Amino acid sequence: MRTLIIIAGSFALLAICLCIAKVIGGAGPPAMTRATVVFVILWFLASAVNLWVGVYRAASCSERNFRSFSLYICCPRHLPCL
Repeated sequence: MRTLIIIAGSFALLAICLCIAKVIGGAGPPAMTRATVVFVILWFLASAVNLWVGVYRAASCSERNFRSFSLYICCPRHLPCL
């Protein structure tokens, strides 16, 4: 359940990035490309912080957290490419 909530949060972050890009730069390809790059960077940082909290603060297994980190990064990152 937690994984689904985190992935849904990534889609919300993508929607926010795309809306901000549309308002600031229009709906053209350069603005959307910039929004996608910003989303990927922000999502990678958010996932890395989640991994750090899971391993060091919650003292859970690093192997399980690396699998979750991979899923969190790969799943939402490919959505803007569709």
